Amino acid sequence: MTTVRIGAAPMSVDDLLAVVDGARVELDGPARDRIVAARAIVDEALAAGSAVYGLTTQVGHLRNTRLNAEDVHREQEFLVRSHAGGIGPPLPVPVVRAALAVRLAGVARGGSGASPAVADTLVAMLNARIHPLVPGTGSVGAADIGQMAGMAQVAVGLGRAEYRGQVLAGGEALRRAGIAPLVLAGKDGLALISANGVSVGQAALVVARAARAAEAADVAAAVSMEAMRANPSVLHPAVGRAKGVPGQVAAADHLRELLAGSALLTPGSAVSVQDALSFRVVPQVHGALREYVAAARAAVETELAAAADNPLVSVEDRTLVSNGNFHPMVLAIAADALRIAVAQVGQLGERRMAHLWEAFFRQLAGPPPAAAYGLALRYPAAAVVAELKQLAAPATLDVPPLDLGVEDHATGAPLSVRKADAAVGLLEDLLAVELLLASDVLATASAAVALGAGTAAALDLVREAVTAAEPYPDAVHRALRARFPGPAHPGAGHPTGLDAAPPW
Repeated sequence: MTTVRIGAAPMSVDDLLAVVDGARVELDGPARDRIVAARAIVDEALAAGSAVYGLTTQVGHLRNTRLNAEDVHREQEFLVRSHAGGIGPPLPVPVVRAALAVRLAGVARGGSGASPAVADTLVAMLNARIHPLVPGTGSVGAADIGQMAGMAQVAVGLGRAEYRGQVLAGGEALRRAGIAPLVLAGKDGLALISANGVSVGQAALVVARAARAAEAADVAAAVSMEAMRANPSVLHPAVGRAKGVPGQVAAADHLRELLAGSALLTPGSAVSVQDALSFRVVPQVHGALREYVAAARAAVETELAAAADNPLVSVEDRTLVSNGNFHPMVLAIAADALRIAVAQVGQLGERRMAHLWEAFFRQLAGPPPAAAYGLALRYPAAAVVAELKQLAAPATLDVPPLDLGVEDHATGAPLSVRKADAAVGLLEDLLAVELLLASDVLATASAAVALGAGTAAALDLVREAVTAAEPYPDAVHRALRARFPGPAHPGAGHPTGLDAAPPW
């Protein structure tokens, strides 16, 4: 089994995805040293009796209410008990694992001042596959407090958790796994709950899924180009060099690779000197999606490398600093931007479908075949584009003031990320329909032509899906989606990306 070691370097997105997929976690010496050094600063503040938010004072609008020494422990337990709240279906297991791993990575950076026992308990829960049962809606993006408190409750023996396929009381799940409930010291409760584990963790999953969708979008566009005998001049390397956008260059390179061996690349094979924009600007639009996937990934990596606790323990300055690092603003805006890029790719695919529809009937000789599944799904695809447009609206501007006006701004990060996940899923649905419709056009062409290696492989997936499914459009679509781009997450029903290289 793979082991992810958290040491001197920050946790990477790939490390996080490995933990989500079941890799074991270990804390190496440098990480443990940082935790111990930061904890010493907290202990010094406790000994000095200094006024420190959430340590020797209460929180929120009661921030100026001092705690005596006897109340410090009870306050940490109270924070965990009182702040766990949410509504809706529970978070999927991959998101829970991602959130636990994100909090562990943050504690290991040393800024939280949490006790070493906090990190050890998170490691033990991940390795034993104890997954707290936490509602999906509960955070406004100024730390995912409600959901992280639900996870913290399991760590201390409260709450509910899934363990080996059973939903158990948190304490019973720990007992069966041989893990002692965590006893909270000063600041431990706040360190566990005041974190953006859900937002950052799910964003990492979405980034991986969106990167895969960008590749799949190239595949659908390439097959449509084959079906329409589009002009491949738009893929010439000179075009990308002239523009200088790395994502555009990558998209064009991938499209040329998919079309390698196609008759379309033979001089004079294109039917027009210049095609409609939905074909002509594929590298530019698909390249933009790649650029914003990269931006979102960079935002996730920044959060994974950050000390984002309030108060922040500065070992160098030997102090605790009240701050707003719990506000993942860049991440939230990156997810907003990602949804716009996803919608643009979906819109482009839908526009190509209009040309495929026209081509199908133009070249049709006789009645339409009964098994034209892409034709049957053309209108549902249009409905998906409308939904994508709605999802592209910003999620980061709508949270009202809370807690007597003290918390009068929030990022909306969890909603922004959750909407991005939904948008990528809809794009995947749309691309599958485009692939089916392009296949219909090729199947009714008067003469077969040589296809590219990548486009031929994609059409093989269509044939496999049609063979495997019942003869209904929705069934064929489901069967194709399981193959293209593939399952949202292997065995878990949630995205992390591909578990194996695609056939294109």
